[in-house]
Amino acid sequence: MDDQKSDYEEKKGIIGRFYENDFPVIVSFINELPTTEIKDKFQTLVVISWSYNGVGNNGMPFKKENDRMILLEDLIMGADALEKTFVNAYNRTGNNLKEFIFYCETQKEFMKMLNVLLKNYERFPIEIKFYQDKEWSEFNRLLKDFNK
Repeated sequence: MDDQKSDYEEKKGIIGRFYENDFPVIVSFINELPTTEIKDKFQTLVVISWSYNGVGNNGMPFKKENDRMILLEDLIMGADALEKTFVNAYNRTGNNLKEFIFYCETQKEFMKMLNVLLKNYERFPIEIKFYQDKEWSEFNRLLKDFNK
């Protein structure tokens, strides 16, 4: 199982762009579904949202805020390599919103991990939502949008 997850994560991701309300939105993701075993294990969709004011920067975050977003992403992705309790689906930035999209085993374990990770850092202005998504429909929608 861990070898399969590693194979999935080591595949080269792609960076795509679409427009939302006339603002560019950049997404990064691996352009294929993971194995059935991974999809069966990680069935809870996690959406971490960070709203920001990108007025005057084409809807994109300014450097100071973007640097904090990169720190948050690095912290979470570093934990992914160690914890094996979630998998990255995609990230999006643009139109005044940054989102980190993951699939995890359980909300409880994800929040436990995240709270430990972030306890020594200044509070991040994020909102976290969880959804059951056994079919990985959110990620499937993204793949279909980019593979038309």
